[in-house]
Amino acid sequence: MSLVDLFYSVTTGSKRRRVLLTPVGFVVFIGTLLLVVFGSLLTDRAVGLPPLLPGALGSVVGAPLLAAGLMVCAWCVTLFGRARGTPIPFNPPPALVEAGPYAWVRNPMLTGVFACLFGIGFLLHSVAMVFVWTPVFILASAIELKLVEEPELERRFGTSYSEYRKRVPMFVPRAPRESGKGASPG
Repeated sequence: MSLVDLFYSVTTGSKRRRVLLTPVGFVVFIGTLLLVVFGSLLTDRAVGLPPLLPGALGSVVGAPLLAAGLMVCAWCVTLFGRARGTPIPFNPPPALVEAGPYAWVRNPMLTGVFACLFGIGFLLHSVAMVFVWTPVFILASAIELKLVEEPELERRFGTSYSEYRKRVPMFVPRAPRESGKGASPG
């Protein structure tokens, strides 16, 4: 069974199984983020990298990135909750969410996470986090989305997802070409 088949069987399967797997997905995601943060700090120390933007300059750059990323993530979680789902791919909303930031970018929650990681990297003055670990995390996320999540979404939502995918960019926001047609909570 492929990962796409596995995700599809979970997302279209019993509510009980989705609810049971949601904390597992959450732990894996948080664990991955912690690996990025602590791996970056260990890399900085092991390689002897100098601080990135030492002093208050790191805070001036990092704090707005972190704040913006957290706000986008909170908005996305709220939209998913209103659509009766979670941001964890095992327990998504039953309808395609195209409202709010999803009208501008297909993966605004991940875009928010990327902004948070860059913000934390600047706040911690971590060269490895800003220039190595976060870019690798972005690349791994893009590969996972292309190979697993997007094919599963296309299988579940058919042409409505295919059209959404053509209209809306993956990570970098762009003004909507056409108003969303899916679930529009909020």
